[in-house]
Amino acid sequence: MISTDILLDDIVLTHSLFLPTEKFLQELHQSACPGFFLNVGVSFVLAGGREGPEGLGQKQACLAMLLHFLDTYQGLLQEEEGAGRIIKDLYLLIMKDESLYQDLREDTLRLHQLVETVELKIPEESQPPNKQVKPLFRHFRRIDSCLQTRVAFRGSDEIFCRVYMPDHSYVTIRSRLSASVQDILGSVTEKLQYSEEPAGREDSLILVAVASSGEKVLLQPTEDCVFTTLGINSHLFACTRDSYEALVPLPEEIQVSPGDTEIHRVEPEDVANHLTAFHWELFRCVHELEFVDYVFHGERGRRETANLELLLQRCSEVTHWVATEVLCEKLPGKFKNLFRKFENLTDPCRNHKSYRDVISKMKPPVIPFVPLILKDLTFLHEGSKTLVDGLVNIEKLHSVAEKVRTVRKYRSRPLCLDMEASPHHLQTKAYVRQFQVIDNQNLLFELSYKLEANSQ
Repeated sequence: MISTDILLDDIVLTHSLFLPTEKFLQELHQSACPGFFLNVGVSFVLAGGREGPEGLGQKQACLAMLLHFLDTYQGLLQEEEGAGRIIKDLYLLIMKDESLYQDLREDTLRLHQLVETVELKIPEESQPPNKQVKPLFRHFRRIDSCLQTRVAFRGSDEIFCRVYMPDHSYVTIRSRLSASVQDILGSVTEKLQYSEEPAGREDSLILVAVASSGEKVLLQPTEDCVFTTLGINSHLFACTRDSYEALVPLPEEIQVSPGDTEIHRVEPEDVANHLTAFHWELFRCVHELEFVDYVFHGERGRRETANLELLLQRCSEVTHWVATEVLCEKLPGKFKNLFRKFENLTDPCRNHKSYRDVISKMKPPVIPFVPLILKDLTFLHEGSKTLVDGLVNIEKLHSVAEKVRTVRKYRSRPLCLDMEASPHHLQTKAYVRQFQVIDNQNLLFELSYKLEANSQ
């Protein structure tokens, strides 16, 4: 039988699968009102089966749910339109009866502290005039920005980004991370001092993502969060429709580099430590709820998955880094056996059994292979229905929440690495955080073919 605490966590982690957050809070607000009882009987369960005078069990259930909700969401509440007002109203409703329920004194004190510390977004409130602009790695290859500790991104955060023209000149715009394509084009147009053009005119601008292979994707005006979904060596181009076909990648993205021989002068342990430290920063920034939203957002609407998408970009970048280094500098014979061991560890056979066996024996802190977590969540999503005969499939929600809790377990202890801050180590740190990689499959194939021909 599922314990009360686990059931509470299941509901908070997975409620968005069947109920949008704002609606969920409205239901919770109604359940805290005098004379209102939850029609699914959850209040009694969450109160641990404890009933009391004047609905103490129901009140305690609502309080427990709100406390756990605030504990879990925290920074994400900045992006929840309308949630802030409901939470504050619910808080006032609960605190109003505080004196009647001495047994809830400790919980109400904790609620007060949480409401004071959690940032709530109230639609009518004005935003701070000077918001900090966060550097989004890969969009600017600058040493000072890549050496900064990574912090979590939210959709309302502002970033600087380059948008290129067909002649490879560019404009730098300041934009919200979650900005729509239409908003980005508006900023580009203003920067270029274009006159206002009616929609549908031939000379109005379009936004295109161009990959190093030359592949082009026309972005639709209503698409948003495009900055975090670009490929490794993809760039945004603004052009008119008649110049779309002429777009080509930036020159530095289509040339084959000879490889960075500097890596052979660095101790493998130093590279491993800096890789681990950087990936821990990225992994730590991903809110556990992003895993649920990434897999299920097709049904509930896109929310906050920017940090997870940036981490997935890094996974792809590391994969291409290995391929790039091997194909540009070859693989020394003494490392081939070690390379085969890594290949065996990442073998996808039997549902990645080798990898799963190893990671199951590891103690936190652990940085998992994130795409496999998303694969498992997708399997859970597609393998069973969220609603069965109009009722919530609790078993599915519990399975999803259990998988998310593994992320929580991996991060339950801090990562402690003792690394120097010498110029040499800073150089290694910068190298690790801004890999120069080839992601053009045709170029990688050509390099591989040449290496095989030379080894004959």
